Amino acid sequence: MNGSKAWIAGCAGRSLNRDERSFFADERPFGFILFRRNIAEPNQLSDLVAELKDAGGGDLTPVFVDQEGGRIQRLRPPLAPNRPAAEMIGALFRRDEEAGLRAAWLHARLLAADLMEYGINANCVPCLDVPVEGAHSVIGDRAYSSEPQIVAELGRAAAQGTMAGGVLPVMKHIPGHGRGNADSHEELPFVDAARGELEEHDFPPFAALRDLPAAMTAHILFRALDPLWPATLSPAIIEEVVRGTIGFTGLLMTDDISMKALKGDFALRSRQAIEAGCDVVLHCNGDFDEMRRVAAGVPTLEGDAAQRAGKARDVIKAAPSTDDVQALGEEFLELTATMA
Repeated sequence: MNGSKAWIAGCAGRSLNRDERSFFADERPFGFILFRRNIAEPNQLSDLVAELKDAGGGDLTPVFVDQEGGRIQRLRPPLAPNRPAAEMIGALFRRDEEAGLRAAWLHARLLAADLMEYGINANCVPCLDVPVEGAHSVIGDRAYSSEPQIVAELGRAAAQGTMAGGVLPVMKHIPGHGRGNADSHEELPFVDAARGELEEHDFPPFAALRDLPAAMTAHILFRALDPLWPATLSPAIIEEVVRGTIGFTGLLMTDDISMKALKGDFALRSRQAIEAGCDVVLHCNGDFDEMRRVAAGVPTLEGDAAQRAGKARDVIKAAPSTDDVQALGEEFLELTATMA
């Protein structure tokens, strides 16, 4: 994995084709990400994950997925059980804080076990966005709560549960997607809140978890922070807010660079994200022409970015705890039985 480049790639189908194998061997992505288009049945998924790790240089290659539970869950039955959305964990916490924290840990630990069954070793959780009234529903029930402190506490428990399962957690969407007025998959959201409001309400969960190994940016224009560039492409936001005010020290990856919130050539987008201070560019859709442009726009991982990438791989290197997963699942069902 020495010499990995600063990007994470998707692939088009349920196995790598000859062109993808050759391309990934040349362009050496740091990791890969899976979507529903890549998933059919257990043996196929395990084989694809093994192919991706081989293409990335070995078992420590991160293979990411969005497996939050609820509506954002790429693996579905029979490959993995349906797990509840974060909102349900938050509702339990409001009734019984101890039970809610335990449920958050169990939920994440079970998600990790579901993924590790196929060798998937990185999950884009926890979602630390704090929604506000009137915001777009793209976050909605993916959020634990509209109270920053609750989000921080449950997010911490979820990150610990994820790592206990030998899976790399990626907190998202830093510095906060809870106020977005649009779905960044389709258009660029903007936020008009003053910096003081953001520091009081949106930033605290990320600041509380600033020691986590990885985070994903938000494609959002915060007019009080940078009136010209969305967070992913903004040196001011990455340097002054994410690394400064929030104090995040881990690997910073972009949200999907192909989302319609961003405009322009893919090489330029990717270069801007790296120059703004992101460590790794995420490209999800598997489009070969787009991937060529992304790969052309990113450097080899080196310096501080390479060190942060190494620390993220260290989480993957750690063996999962030897929990009785079936017993944990029964405990989770018992805790959440009244919340269905």
